[in-house]
This record gives sequence, structure tokens and C-alpha cells, in this order.
Amino acid sequence: MKVLVVNAGSSSLKYQLFNTETAEVLSKGICERIGIDGIIEHKLADGTKIKNDIAMPNHAVAMKTVVEYLTNPDFGCIKDMSEIEAVGHRVVHGGPYFFESCLVTPEVLGKLELCRDFAPLHTGAHLMGIEGCTAVMPNTPQVLVFDTAFHQTMPEYAYTYPIPYEMIEKYKIRRYGAHGTSHRFVAKEMAKMIDKPIEETKIITCHIGNGSSISAVKGGKCIDTTMGFTPLDGLEMGTRCGSIDPAIVTYIMKKEGYTPDEMSEFMNKKCGFLGISGYSSDSRDIEKGILEGNHRAYLAASILAYQVKKYIGAFTAAMDGLDAIVFTAGMGENNPELRERVCRDMTYFGIEIDTELNAKMFRQPNTVKLSTENSKVLVYLLPTNEELMIASDTEEIVKKLKK
Repeated sequence: MKVLVVNAGSSSLKYQLFNTETAEVLSKGICERIGIDGIIEHKLADGTKIKNDIAMPNHAVAMKTVVEYLTNPDFGCIKDMSEIEAVGHRVVHGGPYFFESCLVTPEVLGKLELCRDFAPLHTGAHLMGIEGCTAVMPNTPQVLVFDTAFHQTMPEYAYTYPIPYEMIEKYKIRRYGAHGTSHRFVAKEMAKMIDKPIEETKIITCHIGNGSSISAVKGGKCIDTTMGFTPLDGLEMGTRCGSIDPAIVTYIMKKEGYTPDEMSEFMNKKCGFLGISGYSSDSRDIEKGILEGNHRAYLAASILAYQVKKYIGAFTAAMDGLDAIVFTAGMGENNPELRERVCRDMTYFGIEIDTELNAKMFRQPNTVKLSTENSKVLVYLLPTNEELMIASDTEEIVKKLKK
């Protein structure tokens, strides 16, 4: 089946066209500056890139442009639009309404509207992407795949915050998590490499990028994760503070005179690596600063590594054991120093990595075993593939329609 995977932002639209039978990406690209002027960057399977300025006043025009590029007789990969059998959309937050991937219907879109409060920066963009696809491909089935869905298996005591229960019920406050599609993909792939039934596996997945989260996956199901009600919770990130004493929030608001919106902006965009280092949110700049002897860069990197180490310990306790640790996403895949700092001094858990091999592993497109033969816990670098997961879910749901 040929499935078009779409990830819509407020002024952008990323896309990949999959052949799900072979897991091959036939073509991919991004439309940017939608509603401003418009740029499309289209990449063929052989690596050829085509970039053009094209007016895109809205997402419908952006989708029309994508289809035109995919079907172009000179550089397209399909003959006509009818070859696209389904569209899969990445959706950041399903709120308390969506627990698994689902087909787009008027009722589903109505519930998605209710998710705006949980992810105001993303939900509106998702809806525009869906509307754009519907305008161009009205008869093509569309499927929503939610980043929060994988975490819906957490037990009540893991996702419930200790605040008055009436507020929990009134405002639907709970731990929702994020990056679920990535965690699900790498956990599923890692389970194949463990010599036991998936129901008996205990895996910690570390999705470490500009936004980061860790999940405890027991028996193929998430039992806990670091991100919470919003993606601000958990680990130190590029510009996000992660978990801090809640009293710090009100303290800074009083001292600086911040409004709630200004405080949210502060915690989301001025903290993390940027806040500690004082000059960058990019881990590559942080590592360069460490080599130059910058103490605050070293501190920023050390905070993250220490937090990841702590969560590995906590989640190992929560699962009563550990089979494997998986590093994925931008930093997880491309920052050997982070992986080495995390796995250093973990002898109590029997964790040991090949430091020489690990040091060479960045910009690596393949799965690599980093643990030594003496390590009691497997440690892997495993590139994530959220788009393939979305394509697979979409294919599964659409095939059921045809039966």
C-alpha cells in the first residue's frame, strides 16, 4: 500500500510517501512558510533534491503542491494521485479522548478540536493539515496517529498527580507523555532482539533530542514516562526546564512580575541547555564548549546525563528488572558523549558499553549494539522511525475498511 505520512505545523507541512510492503520511502519533503510566501523542498529516493519558491496561502494549496510534485512526470514517484491509498497524520496530543490510532470522521474531528487546550501550538496545525488533505483528496481515507496513545497503558498511580481529585476530573489533568510513536517503534524493534517473549521484556527507551523523554516499557506496554501533562515535564531539554520544584515557578513570577503566559514562555524557551550554558540550546555547541573548558556547558551536559541515569534507575525499580536500554532521536543517536556519561558507573545494574565503539557512533543510520558481552543489560543505538510507524498504523486501519 502507498501511504502518505503528513506532519503539519502552523506554517509547515512535512511529508513522506511510503510503500508499506517494502517499508521504502518513495519520496519525502517539506513545505515551509505556508501562509507567508511558500517554499517546497522535495527529495527523491535516490537523494536528488528539488527546491522551489511556490505561493502557498494555506495548507490545502501546500497539499496540492505536494501531490503535483509526487506525480510530476520528470521527478515524481507515482503516475497519479489515485496511487495514494491512504494518508496518515502525526498528532501530538490526543488528550483524554484518543487511546489508539483512528480513522478520520466528523466525530473524530470534533473531539480533536477539544484537544486544543492540551497542545495549543500543535492541534490547530494538525486540523489545518487534515483539512488541506481533505480538500485535495476528498475520497482518500485519513488516519490519525497520536503521540500520547502509547502511554495510555500506564497504571492509574503512575499517571495521576496528587492534586484535588475534583480538579483532575474537571480539567482532565494527568500524565499524558509524548514521543509515544517513537517510543513504541524502538521498543518494538528492541523486543525482537531480546531472547524472550515480548510479554516478559523490560525495556527503557531514551528519546533524547531538543525535546527529550524516557519511557519504561514492560511486556511491550508503557508503564511510565517522564513527560507529563505537557511536554515541559521530565528531563532538561534544549530550551525547556523539565521537572523543577513547583514553588520555583511562583517565586520567579513574584520576583520578576511575570504573567502566567510569560512564565510559560520562560520555562519553555529560556531554560534547559540555553539557560544553563547562557549561549546555546544545541548539544553540538554544548560539547564544543566543554572541549573549550566552558564550565557552564559542562554543567548543562552533566545535568541531563545525571537525570537520564536517575530515570534508568527509577524505571528499573518500577519494572523490577531491566533487559535493555535504547538510545534514539537526535542526541540519543548522535551524541556519544551523552551515552557514555549515562552508562558510566552503572556497574550495580551490570551495564557496560564498549566505549571505543560508542565514540564512533554518530550519524549512524543502522541499529548498533553498544553493550559489551559482559554487560548484563543490552544497550543499543536504534534510529527511530516514527513515520514508518504512522504508515503501518494507517495501513492496518485502512485494510480493515476494505474487508
